[in-house]
Amino acid sequence: MHIISVTELDSSLHPGLDDYLNLTDVALRKKLEPAGGLYLAESEKVIARAIAAGHRPRSLLTQPKFLEQAERLLAHWPETPVYVAAEELLTELTGYRMHRGVIAAMHRPEPTDPGELLQNAHTVLVLENIVDHTNVGAAFRNAAALGADAVLVSEECADPLYRRSVRVSMGTVLQIPWARLPNWQRAGELFRLHGFETVALALDPQAIPIREYAAKRAPRVALMLGTEGHGLSRAALQTADQTVIIPMQHGVDSLNVAATSAVALYALLNEI
Repeated sequence: MHIISVTELDSSLHPGLDDYLNLTDVALRKKLEPAGGLYLAESEKVIARAIAAGHRPRSLLTQPKFLEQAERLLAHWPETPVYVAAEELLTELTGYRMHRGVIAAMHRPEPTDPGELLQNAHTVLVLENIVDHTNVGAAFRNAAALGADAVLVSEECADPLYRRSVRVSMGTVLQIPWARLPNWQRAGELFRLHGFETVALALDPQAIPIREYAAKRAPRVALMLGTEGHGLSRAALQTADQTVIIPMQHGVDSLNVAATSAVALYALLNEI
């Protein structure tokens, strides 16, 4: 057995449970993310991806029937506390029914420098001010699945390591490199310094279809997507070297931002 620190619980008063108390989205955002230096990972697959990425577990929370999952996950971290409780207590503790086996409080890694991330990248996805964590997680999953080298997020974009983002991404936010950009003036300089053409997806009369652009794309492309409602900001559009669209039919003007990221990345990274 690898685990050497299992604590069986019959109440929520244990101090080690402070990281897990009342895990509604709002409470978690205020309590842990990002100021606390922690994020939460759910399910064996996601936690395994986090550990494989070099992230250090702080503790695990599970039910007795899932203890073997915890043992597998902590093969190289046997000192990590594991808290075990009945399903009813865990539901009371977290605010929702835990059905993914295990949940882990993970130490948040040091932020990545965006310049270092861009050095060896060729196609990156840029998310500006997207506040819906589901869309952020889905965009990361698309970026990983379709072969983008990295994701960059604006200063006001939702946290990719937020619990819902990690879950929706199926843990790919823990695999694909990402960094937070500075303001657009500095970000634009950063992209130019590393030889990137910035390509904005926007409803603009001068925009060209994404397939047309993909046929003659630059060697290094930063694909920019904006908010769910208003799209890219004026500052972002002023930074763009090129504007593209995904042609629509039946009077629809645009797709959900996560769906847009999938279509556009496929066009850029695959022959159609």
